[in-house]
Amino acid sequence: MRRLAIAAAAAIAACAVALWILTIPAVVPASALPHYVPGVENGRTMFNAGGCASCHAVPNEDPDKVDRTRLGGGLALKTPFGTFDVPNISPDPQDGIGRWSEANFVTALWKGTAPDGTNLYPEFPYTSFQYMRLDDVRDLFAYLKTLPPVPGKVRGHDLKFPFDIRRLVGLWKLLFLHGGPFVPDPSKSAQWNRGAYLVNGPAHCAECHSPRNALGAIIESERFAGGPSPDGNGWVPNITPAGLSHSPFGDFQWSEQDMTSFLGDDMTPSGDFAGAAMAEVIRNTSLLSHDDRAAMANYILSLPPRQGPAPPKKAE
Repeated sequence: MRRLAIAAAAAIAACAVALWILTIPAVVPASALPHYVPGVENGRTMFNAGGCASCHAVPNEDPDKVDRTRLGGGLALKTPFGTFDVPNISPDPQDGIGRWSEANFVTALWKGTAPDGTNLYPEFPYTSFQYMRLDDVRDLFAYLKTLPPVPGKVRGHDLKFPFDIRRLVGLWKLLFLHGGPFVPDPSKSAQWNRGAYLVNGPAHCAECHSPRNALGAIIESERFAGGPSPDGNGWVPNITPAGLSHSPFGDFQWSEQDMTSFLGDDMTPSGDFAGAAMAEVIRNTSLLSHDDRAAMANYILSLPPRQGPAPPKKAE
């Protein structure tokens, strides 16, 4: 029995050590970043595509009065795992990311690791940002540094146990953080590839428009097929052809021109307007060029039809 107990203890210790090693947060070293002169204007495009202001701008009761350049954070995102408080990503050296290096920023977007070496929670959609090209990430960082510093720390996250243990996010990453910078499909057009890049990378559309499993990860077989809003408030529609042809606004076929216009002015082909979170998304996509919106439309309408979970029936 004594030998059995010693063997069991040794096995547990070995598993603990292996688990600790496997969950070490990954980083991108500065030596991996070749010389590059960032393009601030392209950084602005990535900023708008990514909708950074929607989460990180200091909240205001009137959405029309939100200053998109003041990224002091503070928005509370309620989820089944607890409440996440969006951080300050302004260039403030004390409370924001003013002391971050370029490698710190690339690491956060690609690996979900903070400068202090801890795991970032995937509420920050690095599962999508990992597909961004290195130059675009560096351009985005350069643009953020041109914005005004906003002093003030936000509250810490209020999460349920065991989700408040950051080290466990390393296990989540082992399961669900797989990929790398976007690789164009040579069999597709340049427009399609641009759209695929924007939709899956910086714009992170799948993060809201896909159902999730019990651990909060996207169910890949139902990607873009809609589901409960991540904040638990409402339902996000299916944007594959299976859902677009039977939208809440009526049964009709979307053309690329329809989708391009919708991403610019929020008006559907039936003359209705999207509300809630999608209206905020349109505030961002409306600032993109017509060509980028057309590329996103081209890709979205090429998605394979997928049936996602059925939305709840409205009370009569």
